[in-house]
Parts: sequence; C-alpha cells; structure tokens
Amino acid sequence: MHEDTMTIREMCDAYQVTPRTLRFYEAKELLFPIRDGQKRLFTKRDRARLKLILRGKRFGFSLEQIRQLLDLYHIGDQQHTQLQRTFEIARERLADMEAQRDELKQAIDDLKAQLKWGEKILVSMEDTKKAAE
Repeated sequence: MHEDTMTIREMCDAYQVTPRTLRFYEAKELLFPIRDGQKRLFTKRDRARLKLILRGKRFGFSLEQIRQLLDLYHIGDQQHTQLQRTFEIARERLADMEAQRDELKQAIDDLKAQLKWGEKILVSMEDTKKAAE
C-alpha cells in the first residue's frame, strides 16, 4: 500500500464507518477511491471529503447538499463560493435545529405538566380509597 492511500478496512477503522457506507458514498459520487482490481484505495482527498461528509451528516445536511458543497471546491475562486454556500446552509440548518429544540422543550414541559397532574389524580384516588376502607 502506498503511504498516501488507505484501504477500505483502514478507512472503516479510522472513521468508524462500514464498508457499505463507503461504497454508498462512492456510488453517490461523494468519494472517488482509486480502483485496483476489486480493491479500493482512498487518497488524502477522499479522507478529507469523508471528514466533511460525516460532519455534514452530523449537522443534519442532506447528502445532496453535501455533494453540492463538495463540488463547489473546484470552482477556482479560493473556495469563496463553497464557503459562502456552506455558511448559508449552516445558518439555515442552525435555525431549523433551534426551532426543533424549542418544540422539543415545549413538548417536554407539557409532558411534565401532564405527569404532575396525573400524579395528583393518582394520589387523590389513593387517599379516597384509603378513606373508604
């Protein structure tokens, strides 16, 4: 193996992904490993792209958004367009995540209130039952 490339197993171990995941990203044209027969060799570029893919997925970007952002790298404007578009998508995603968080917090607060109410009813029923005995 050339020192600048990694096998699929080494990639899986290094980035905690499955071979199926790497093949999927290759099929979606997100990664472009060198093919040596049946063997796939991943370059430094592939590793950098995989890091960005995994980060994008963690932030909730779609694979299509990630692919489009990665494709902007080669425009030739010192990545200005790529960074600007990434910033726009990230800002939109952050707003979505904050809205989800707020909705989740409201649902949690509502559920806690319902549980408190249910607990009071159960205690009241137990007290009524004890009094009747």
